[in-house]
Order: sequence, then C-alpha cells, then structure tokens
Amino acid sequence: MAKKIVVIGAGPGGYPAALKAASLGAEVTLIEKDKIGGVCLNCGCIPSKSLLDAAHRFETARTLSTLCEDGAQAHAEALTAQISWPKIQARQKAATQKLTAGIMTMLKAKKVTVLTGTASFKSPTEVSVQTPSGEQTLPFDACILATGSTAFFPPVLKAVKDKVYDNSTIFDMPRLPKSITIIGGGVIGCEFAELMHGFGVQVNIVEMQDRLLPLMDEGLCRTLTQSFTKRGIAVYTSQSAVNVTCTDGKKVVTLSSGTVLESDEILAAIGRSVDLSGLGLEKLGISWNRKGVQVDPHTLLLKDNIYAVGDVNGLCLLAHAATRQGEVAAQNACGQPAVYHNDQVPSAIYTRPEIATVGKTKQAAQQEGLSLKSQKAFLLASGRAQTQQETEGYFELLSDQNTGKLLGANFCGANATELIHVVSAMLAAGMTVEDARGIIFAHPTLAESIGDALHK
Repeated sequence: MAKKIVVIGAGPGGYPAALKAASLGAEVTLIEKDKIGGVCLNCGCIPSKSLLDAAHRFETARTLSTLCEDGAQAHAEALTAQISWPKIQARQKAATQKLTAGIMTMLKAKKVTVLTGTASFKSPTEVSVQTPSGEQTLPFDACILATGSTAFFPPVLKAVKDKVYDNSTIFDMPRLPKSITIIGGGVIGCEFAELMHGFGVQVNIVEMQDRLLPLMDEGLCRTLTQSFTKRGIAVYTSQSAVNVTCTDGKKVVTLSSGTVLESDEILAAIGRSVDLSGLGLEKLGISWNRKGVQVDPHTLLLKDNIYAVGDVNGLCLLAHAATRQGEVAAQNACGQPAVYHNDQVPSAIYTRPEIATVGKTKQAAQQEGLSLKSQKAFLLASGRAQTQQETEGYFELLSDQNTGKLLGANFCGANATELIHVVSAMLAAGMTVEDARGIIFAHPTLAESIGDALHK
C-alpha cells in the first residue's frame, strides 16, 4: 500500500518535497493557504530578479552614452526618465505566472492532490485542513512541514508597519519613489538598494552591524560597499533606527548617531520570522520560536514521522536549500535514506558586483582548527572583464594548507552567481587544488580567473 504523505506549505521546500514523494510512489497531499510557490516565487527570489534585470538594463543604457557621439547622454537620460513602473511590474508578474503554471502542471502530472486551506495537527498521524468548502481530516504516515517565514519587524517599526514596505509588499508599490531608506543591510536590503538605484531612485541603506552583509566574508562586504558608495548609494553602518515617523507623505528615520534621513518610502529588510501558531504543534510536544524548530540537520526529522524543511528549521534561509531539504525529507519519509549537506549549499547575491560563496567560511575553518590557504585572482587582470569593463572584485579559493583539499570559495564580480557552481562541482568531487589545476578554462572568459586563482 502506498504511503500517505502530507506536505504543509507549497513553497520552494514544499512542492519539491511533494513531487519527490509522489515520484517514489507515495500518495501525496499538498496543502497551501496562500499561493503555490511561496514567498520565493510570488514575492521574493523571482520577482526581485525580474526587477533587478530591468534595473540593470536601464543602467546599461545610461553607460552606453560613453560609446556614442556627443549629445547621446541626453538621450540616455531621456530614456531612463521614461521608466514605466507598471510595465516593469507586468513583466515581473508574467514571469511569476508562467512559473506557477509550470509547477501546477508538474503537480498534476505526478497526481499530487493540492488543497487550498489552513492546516493543523489533530494527532501525531492526522492533520485537519480548513478549506473554503469545509473541514477535512487527513491521516498520514509522514508529514513534511514547509510553512516558510515572514518579514520581521522590530519594535521601532511596529507602530508604522502599515506605512512601510517589506520584501513581500514592495512589489505592489504603486509608483517608483524618488528616494527610499532601506533598514537592514543584509542580502535583501543590498539587492533592493541595487535595483532601486538602477531605476534612478536615491537610496539610503542602514545596517546596525559594522558592515553590509555582516554574515559574509569581510573582503566581499568591503568590495560591495565601495561599489555602492562610488555609485551614490548612501551607506550607514554601525547605526540603527531609533525612531521612525510617517507624516505628510514623508518618511523620517532617525539613526542612533543622530543622523536624520528623510525619504519618500521605507523598506524594512531586517530579517525573517517564523510563526507556527495555529498548527497545533503543542499537541505533539514540539516547541518552536521565531527562528523555527530544531531538526536533525542531516535527515530533517523533527519528531517521529514529522519532518521540517526550509526557513522553518533555520538551517539555511535560501530557496535552493529548501528545495534540497524537501527532496531529502521526502526520500526519508518514503523509506529511502538520504542525507542533506548544509555546507554544500551555494549562496548568491545579485548586486553589482555579484557575490557568491560555497563551502566552508574562513571563520568555520578556523574554528575547526584547519590550516587555511587562500588563493585569490582579481578580475582587474582578466581579459574578459577588461573588455566588458566589469573589473570590480575577485575570485577566492579556500583550501586545506596541509592536504590541498578544496574547502570553499568567495566570489565577487561579474557572473559570480553562475560561476560559483564550478567550485560546487569541485567540492562535490572532493578535489584538491592540484586536481583542479588540470582543468582547462577557455580564453578569454571570466571563469578563467578560477584557473588563475588555482595557480596562485
């Protein structure tokens, strides 16, 4: 008899889990209270990348004037002055709709039952689902929890929560502002600073830590900050918002330093929060907090026959990590042992320059007592980067000084988010620096800089 698998949440962790379990012969029910695809597809990864692409196109148009006859600058400025925000939004929504339709087609092909409704546990083997047509009780052999997270608002913003944007609501902004203050200099904050600047918006970005992207390697953060500052994005680090007011169409943020920032809009990009109230986890003896639940980091098992994947377990707040976790959890739920490796998940930040990392960080390697070797190639020496005038940044490889085994990489520069997968493959193959030196990189390419780093 086929195993009955219930998946709660149809985001980048949930729907891949459902597809995987179905492909293994399980009878799968996927429950979603909002939209298929979750935050990533509907108001996160995909919409933001569509906007970033549009912003970069306008930025390219502006820079093309340097290759044109005198007077072309005025044409470039006229072009960017005619940005149609509704058309840009429509383009973004079209991409989302196509991808959503594709997911629904895959779920239908795998005979996954999709229910729209709110789920809660009745017992360790039953879920109650409140749907528009009434309540249903679903028995299960295993359940995969993939309910995701929501934007976090600190106390200073709670009083004006309905007057500021977060990373979910900003896509419905009715018009482009002339200025925006972004509170939070993590991945979300930096990507939105990039895209808003590309559309000609005056940007302030505030980060309470001593640097942007505080969880990233310091060299990556320094390169990005230099790029932002050079392009006119105002960066305020080691400062926090202590007061926020929204009156007369203007938003005012007072910083801990006493600096006052006035802008048309505010974006809260301070992090994510998990809310599992209403799921009935207390009936199962499962505790949680705003960072989620604790699972076995390899099997994703939460308790007994229940698994938790994606943002809800706090292991890695990235869509592709959630997808892999969903697949591993589905395999384990179906009796096919599988292991999730968090240290093999690449990260990608779509700023200019792009930033990407994979493997061990310098800090993690040092904590493990490893003798670390860093090999770095700057894009300033790359023929391809010079021809494209994209010489900001570097590609850095990290290896064990004693064994030569590759441990990780920090990439900062053009196409970094694509090229990082070269190192992902090297890590998966357990390659040493000497092994990798045998790879021939085409000339002239940006990937060639990986080879240059290997020979440092």
